[in-house]
Amino acid sequence: MTRLSVNINKIATLRNARGGNNPNVIQVAQDCEAFGAQGITVHPRPDERHIRYEDVIQLKKVVKTEFNIEGYPDERYLQLVSEVKPDQATLVPDPPDVLTSNAGWDAVKHHEFLKDVITKLKKHAGRVSLFVEASPEMVKAVAKTGADRIELYTEPYASAYHSDRENAVAPFIQAAKTAQQVGLGVNAGHDLDLNNLGFLKKSIPWLDEVSIGHALICDALYLGLENTIQLYLRELQD
Repeated sequence: MTRLSVNINKIATLRNARGGNNPNVIQVAQDCEAFGAQGITVHPRPDERHIRYEDVIQLKKVVKTEFNIEGYPDERYLQLVSEVKPDQATLVPDPPDVLTSNAGWDAVKHHEFLKDVITKLKKHAGRVSLFVEASPEMVKAVAKTGADRIELYTEPYASAYHSDRENAVAPFIQAAKTAQQVGLGVNAGHDLDLNNLGFLKKSIPWLDEVSIGHALICDALYLGLENTIQLYLRELQD
């Protein structure tokens, strides 16, 4: 079964636009779980422009499924993970000022740094996942860092999907097969939506988890949150 983890950052962005607590991020997370989501993902950035660090503390108290905290592994992130003890810590290589995660780790160049960070995180997180591009060589390098999973950065797949989906997915299949061979679990995320998700799942049936936020929240504006989550879950059925 491929698990659906809903990234609720966009809910926090909407809340922060007006101040106050509407929409209520904690309640939305609980609703996502009630509607069938098998995980909640957050990515607290240093400027707290969407999810705030206090949100993460409060979410830990109520999330009953898998809680996934994404972020760049600076000291503040490491401290947050040590305090919250999430089910999964997903490391992304983005600096604080970027709009969104738009590249994977170079696990060769940053091998020693990642290995040290992962050793620290494993004391507090259920597992550690590294955000990487669809490169077999990079997947093999991730395996040497001590990580448990990769998260495939799927923006290139999503961008090419409508013009040639077979070629678009090919490098992701190869990277996922390599992960299997070296003992890594496989997550995926970035620009996945109701159009391209089902084909990715069909192509990589052993996919462990997808983390989806932007497209899912956009769809929910038209379709409603409960119905949208059910539609995404349907795309992930075996």
